[in-house]
Order: sequence, then structure tokens, then C-alpha cells
Amino acid sequence: MISLEAQILVGQNQEESLLPRACLLSCESKTNPLMKHLLVCLLSLISICSCGQPSPAQTQGTAAPAVDTQQQPLSLTWEVLEEKYLGKNQTLSVLTFKNSGAVALPASGWSIYFHCTPSFTPKATDAPLKVESINGDLLRIVPTGKFKELKPGDTQKFEFVAAGQIVNESRAPRGFYLVWDKEPTKGYAITNAQVLKPAKNMVGWIEPKDIYTQNSGIKDIPGEQLTKVFPTPAQYKETDQAFALTSAVPVVADQAFQNEATLLATHLGSIFGQKPEVKASGTGKAIRLKKKAGLGKEAYELQVTPQEILISATTPAGAFYGTQSLKTLLPASALAQTQTSVLVPGVQVKDEPRFGHRAVMLDVARNFHKKEAVLKLLDLMALYKLNVFHFHLNDDEGWRIEIPGLPELTQVGGRRGHDPSEKNFLMPAYGSGPDVDKSSGSGFYTRADFVQILKYARERHIIVIPEVETPGHARAAIKSMDARYERLMKEGKTAEAQKYLLRDLNDKSEYRSVQYFNDNVINVALPSTYNFLEKVTDELLAMYKEAGAPIQTIHFGGDEVPSGVWEKSPEVQNLMAKNPEVKNVDDLWYYFFGKVSKMLEARKLYLSGWEEIGLRKVRTNGRLSYVANPTFVKKNFHVDVWNNLGANLDLPYRMANAGYKVVLTNVTHFYLDLAYQKEYDEKGLYWGGFLDVDKPFYFNPFDYMKSIRVNEDNKPLTSTAAFAGKEQLKPAARANIVGLQAPLWSETLTSPDRLEYMLLPKVLGLAERAWAPDPAWASNPESSQSKAAYTQAWSQFVNVLGKRELPRLSHYAGGFGYRIPTVGATVQDGKVLANVQMPGLVIRYTLDGSEPTAQSKVYSGPVSEKGTIKLAAFDVAGRSSRVTTVENKTGLL
Repeated sequence: MISLEAQILVGQNQEESLLPRACLLSCESKTNPLMKHLLVCLLSLISICSCGQPSPAQTQGTAAPAVDTQQQPLSLTWEVLEEKYLGKNQTLSVLTFKNSGAVALPASGWSIYFHCTPSFTPKATDAPLKVESINGDLLRIVPTGKFKELKPGDTQKFEFVAAGQIVNESRAPRGFYLVWDKEPTKGYAITNAQVLKPAKNMVGWIEPKDIYTQNSGIKDIPGEQLTKVFPTPAQYKETDQAFALTSAVPVVADQAFQNEATLLATHLGSIFGQKPEVKASGTGKAIRLKKKAGLGKEAYELQVTPQEILISATTPAGAFYGTQSLKTLLPASALAQTQTSVLVPGVQVKDEPRFGHRAVMLDVARNFHKKEAVLKLLDLMALYKLNVFHFHLNDDEGWRIEIPGLPELTQVGGRRGHDPSEKNFLMPAYGSGPDVDKSSGSGFYTRADFVQILKYARERHIIVIPEVETPGHARAAIKSMDARYERLMKEGKTAEAQKYLLRDLNDKSEYRSVQYFNDNVINVALPSTYNFLEKVTDELLAMYKEAGAPIQTIHFGGDEVPSGVWEKSPEVQNLMAKNPEVKNVDDLWYYFFGKVSKMLEARKLYLSGWEEIGLRKVRTNGRLSYVANPTFVKKNFHVDVWNNLGANLDLPYRMANAGYKVVLTNVTHFYLDLAYQKEYDEKGLYWGGFLDVDKPFYFNPFDYMKSIRVNEDNKPLTSTAAFAGKEQLKPAARANIVGLQAPLWSETLTSPDRLEYMLLPKVLGLAERAWAPDPAWASNPESSQSKAAYTQAWSQFVNVLGKRELPRLSHYAGGFGYRIPTVGATVQDGKVLANVQMPGLVIRYTLDGSEPTAQSKVYSGPVSEKGTIKLAAFDVAGRSSRVTTVENKTGLL
């Protein structure tokens, strides 16, 4: 049973709702093409606002009475009564309102806006409340004539049936706010709401004993036996000839590597409290960065002897990666406090990456992340040799970069709040609330911010690929250019107003996107659309030029355009009449990306996008399917292929075999925003399965179907029938797999802490697989020899994380709030046995029912005491995992 107790206050000056923003629309970009799991929405009501409204006697549905809001809480309880109600994939729930205040809630005259999927309906056909869909994930509750005034102390209950099951809090609605009928442009945020964990496991959450079993094969490897450079280098040897490093040891670098030397010295300065000198020449003990001909583009050699630390490379990038390896070679404890001397282990390393494209994508459109968070992410990427930052700068819910000459893009498209006209800013999304500029729903990077980010990335040898999402997922841009159009039309500047318009004003097409929008697709028949794209492209290129940053491509999105678009557009009809190559609406797709590609070619760039930019629709016997489009194969399109679910299981390989350059962005192994485990308290989405650090680690890029070990419900695969007949990667097409990418979508990422929790340690699995050589166990993973080799490699990896990298990340770049894995536990022979995924973390426990703290007893072996045992894992900074609770009913003590 799921319970929600909410004390809700409304006030003129109240901040946005504290209700957890965990209502995933099963609609995220690149997230739920099948829309298999619609959400159950949590309904809430609120008390009367203190704004001098008439009394209850004066309001019969249109105005609110004047009350003191601090005395008008309204309690709400939401309970799931039954999962799989009537044997279907749906949930029966009951919503209980209790007026805990002194003034009645009127029978009408209000509506409550909130965010969720518009999937739930009252169980009764004549219910007192109805739910209306506004657009996207924005809904509202409206009382019907059946709703009765809720007097002080009274309660009312309402039952609802909704599609889908409740696995974690990401299914809860969020961002509730009140709007009075007589004040339709003002929203009052709902506060003081709480979501409680369900008391009963009705959906198959993972149990402590399951986690214990998963961890049971992990060996605790002594620290001296661990590889001390991360990611795992191509060649590595320890010599037992250490180097004593102090702040007096200079960094002596060839002229070509002065930038890399300076960055290294700055890091060492944070360890010693004094920055070592950077020199172009010198004798004696030193860290030396030397140019050596003949090494690969990103290759390096690292040798540590008692006399010197020598990093050799042909390019600055190679030298940089050598310095990053040196940083991971240093003990993690060196960052905990100022050091006078650090002993650097003696090693001989020869190394270069497996893939040249090692990418992380960050979505800043759904929820904005400030410049400081981006720079910190770049620091993390650099440390682990990730070299491509895919910057998802716009979507339906936000435009996040200043474009000179188009101020509405950020003034309107970069802000969210309650504005039904959307002339001033966009309507709320993902729980951002009614008050503009008071949540992560609003924000953008100034031109100067973006230039700074580009420079920061360039210094760290990270390429930034900007994404301008088109033609779908473009609502923020469309609404911004609508506002610009209206402003200039009022000024009598018709031609200027029409110059960047992104929709046909006479278009009567009807559609609904996966995210439930009916107005989020750019009209590709308009010349003004291409004026807009050229303007944005040229302004972006000017920023790159000012930053001195490299740019070879711009990502123009291209995914999830729904059926029905453009069908009733007069501009489209005119285009088809004039252009014989555009015979139907489907052909507009190729027309659009053909023109975008030519625009980029003229600027010496190539086109990147999601897989759809390289696909062609094929209709056979009325059934729609997608095949690789031969038209664009020779255009050097690079496609980020995310969809390897269901019928698209082999899509990445089909596109690579057809000749497209493919970045493997498989949802099954790389979507960082998916929850770590199937557990209610785990943050994140789960439409595409669950993702812990192991999935990117055991991913096999050239035969990834053998990397699919569990289904979307995280249950072990019992059959490989789904793989039958699927296209495998041809040997000649291996060169078309250019790299790996892990996206971090941000529907639920409303803070830096949440971002870091979802990012780490998962991204370390990506770093290992993108850089390290192809492991021996990957060639034939089903053999007993390979399984044993994998078990050993997995143990080595998680020991390195638990004993070296997570302790390092507790302090690096100011410290990261990574997720600490939950403790596995089981009862055997009257004793509680416990383990943790990453040896090096400390398990602590209590016997008195209290939550474990950093002072609780350390678990060192089976616990014999009878009763309730609570356990948690702790890191070096004293942070803990979620608590694991075990009942030992037959204890020995």
C-alpha cells in the first residue's frame, strides 16, 4: 500500500511545492517510445490563500474567502489499494482529503495544476473531481458539480484507476499549485507535502537477500594488488621503485605541453598547499612532459622511477591523459588534507584509448544546471579521459543559450512559470512551479558563460557538441519565436516578424507527441525555419571562434516527431506542389535534413543527430517500419543510436552495417537517469530498465546482445528468443562504431546533488569500457573460462572504485555526492550476513532500531543477535547508503 500524508498551505509568497518532483512522464526524450507504462497521478488539494478574497458565504464558485493561510492546512492521503487492478496493468488508488483548518474549502471556483501523465481517471463516472490535460505533462484538477464544500475537520475520499504500476517515487505527481477562477494568471504554490514509501511490496522490489546474492561473487582484493591507474591502461607494470613527490618538485614540460603542465601543477597545488613551479627546462628530480614522435593521437607513456616521473606523448592530448593517469596513480588519501610529501608508486605504463569518441550527454533543458555544475562535470570527465561533451541545450521545456539578436529565446524559452498565454515565459513542466525564476525550470547560459565553458573544455581536451533539437522537441523555440513575431507585428515590422517564425500560422494539423505536446514540431516547409537555424548556427560558431574551441559538427536532434504533423499545413501543401521530390509528408523528413546537411557542409561541418536522421519510413501492408536511409550514408552523418529495445534491438548494428557512423548510446546500458535498482527509494526513471555501474562495465560494443543479461524488469533472461534473426555487426562495419555515449536526461534532476547521484559511479563503467582494451572475457562470455575471467575483472573493478576512485571523488573538484551502494544482507543459520558491492566501503549496523551512523558498530562478520538489524555502507567522508533492514527471527543471541 502506498500512503501520502500531505499538509498543504497556499500563500501569496509561498515558495514552490516541496512535493518530490518524481512524476516521470513516461515521455522523456529518447525515453519511452512504446509508452508502456503510464503513470498514476497523485491528486492534492490546498487551502485558501491569504489575498483578501470574499468570505465563503460570498463565494459560490468564483472567489476565495479571506483567511489566514497559516491556519488553513489541508491534509491529503493517497494510497494504492491494488496493483494490477482487475488483472490489468493498472492501479487502483484512493485519495483522501481532510480539512485540518478552520475555514471550509469551497465547492468550486478553483483549479489545481500539477505535473504527471494524463492517464488517470476517477473510478466512478460521476466523480466530484475531473482531471484535464493542458499540454505536455501539465494537468489540472477541476471540481465538478458533485464536489461538496469541505468543512473544517471533514474528509472526502475518491477512488481512481490509472494505467501502470508504481515502482518508485518517480511515478508521483509534482509541482501542485492553486489558481483561482477570478485570478487566472496567478498561481499559488503548494507546500509541505510528503510522499511516504509504500508499506507493502506489490511490484517485486529487490530484497536485501537479492543484493547479497549479486555481491556474493565479489572478492575483497588487497589494495596493493589493484591496478593504480584508472581507467585500466593498455599496458601496466609496477616496479616497486617509488618517487617521493613534494611541492618543491617542478613540472618540466616541452613548449607544446605547457598547458597540460600548468593544469597538473594546479592540481598538485591543491594537495601540497603550494603550486609546484612549471618550467621549460631543468635538471634534477622533476615531473617531465616530453614530446615523443610516433605515438597515437591520444596515446601516452608514463614511467615513475625514484629519479623522475616521465610522461611522453606525441600530442598535447596524449600528454594530458598521461597527467590524468598520474593523478589517479596518487593515493586518494592525498586529497583529504594538505600533504608535505606523497609517495608515487613506481610504474611503467603504455596506453591509448579503445574508442576516439567517449561521450557524456547532459540535458539542461528539462531542468537547468548552472555553469558551475557544468564545469565540475568537465573536471570529472577529464579525470577519467572522457573527451566529448554532448550539450543538450534545448527541448520542449526550455531553451538554455543566449543567441544575440533573438532575446526571446531566453526571455521566454529559458523561463517557466504560470502564464497561460506563454507570451512572457513557458508554462511549468516537471514540477517547476508557478513562480518564474524560482526553480531549476528557469535559467540559461549567457554568451559569456558559454564561451567560458568552451574554453574550459578546450583546455581539458574535451570537444563540446552543441545540440539544437529539431524539428521535434522544439516547443521552447517555437513559443519564443511566436513571442518575437507578436512583438514585431505590434511594431508594424511584418517582414522582420516573419523572418524567424517556426510554425505555419494556418496549420490545422493534429498530433500528440510522446511527451503529450500538440505544438512542439517546427514546420520544415517554411523558409523562415532555415533562417532561424542559420542564425543559431552562425552565432554558435562565433562563440566557438572566440573561445578558440574546435567544432566539427552540430547535433540537430531529429527524434520523436509524432504522426499527424504537417498534414494540414498550407505551407507544406505549397511546397509539395512546387517540389517534385516532396511527394508526401514523410518526404519532408529527408527534405529537412538534406537542407540542414547542406547548410552545415557550407560551414565545413558535418551533421550529427539521433538515429532518426538516418532512417527512412517504409510501409508494408499498412505496417510502418524504419530502415537505414541510403540517401545520406555518404554525407558523413553521425548518429547517436539509443533505441535498442524490442523490434529495434539490432538498430545500432543495422545502421553501422549500412555505412552510418554510429555512437552507441544504448538505453539498456548507458542511460544514466535510470534508477540503479528496482526499489521504491531509488531515484530515477525505469521505463528502459534499471542501470547500475555493472551494465556499462560489461557492455560489449561489438556484440552487445551478449551483454543483455536481464530484461527491462531487471529479471535474468531465461530465453534469447528475442535475439533470433537480429542483424549482427559485420566485421567490415566495426570501423563505423566510432564510440560510446552515456546520456543524463534531467526530468528528475532538480539539484546538483541529484545530478551527481545519478551520474556516479555509473559513468565510471562507461569510462572503463570506452578507454580500456577489449577484455578477454568479452569474446565468448558464455564459456566457463570467460565467466571466471569476468568475475575476476568485475572484482578488480569494484575494488578499484571502492578503495581508490570513490575516496578520491569524495574530495576531487570540491567533492562529488556519488551514490553509495546499498548493503546486501541475508539470514543463514540464525546469523545475519552482509556485503557491499564495492569493498573498501565500511558497513556499520545497529541492533536497537536506530539508523546507523558513522559512529555505529562496524560489521566485521556474521551478526548473531536476534531482532531488527539495520545496516548501511559508509564512505571516507562519513556519507552513507540507504539503510538495509533485516529481521533475524532465529538469532543465536
